[in-house]
Amino acid sequence: MAQQTVEEFLAELDHPRADDVRRLRAAIMASDAGLTEHVKWRAPSFCAAGVDRVTFRLFPVDHLQLVFHRGPKPQDTAGFSFPDDTGLLRWADTDRAVLTLGDSADVAAKEAAIVGLVERWVRV
Repeated sequence: MAQQTVEEFLAELDHPRADDVRRLRAAIMASDAGLTEHVKWRAPSFCAAGVDRVTFRLFPVDHLQLVFHRGPKPQDTAGFSFPDDTGLLRWADTDRAVLTLGDSADVAAKEAAIVGLVERWVRV
């Protein structure tokens, strides 16, 4: 059985924040022609050079988060740094951060900052 595409996944997504997921996904994909995507952890995940870098976290359903990571396995963190001038990231580990999104108005207000973070993150 073929893996479900992100479009198929989003067409069937039953989540209270589905519109926000679709909005952010479209903005992120439009920002960088080099990004690819697939479904990982039951959510859209963005890849750079074939490596998962930013993944939505949709469950439990009262959450809407983006997980900023450096691939499927722990990476060497010696010398790694990522300045967050937005203050939106909460560091879960030395090379993994989580961005938690409030309501739809919060998503709209922060959309440009979120896209900018993703653009920078996939380049480190």
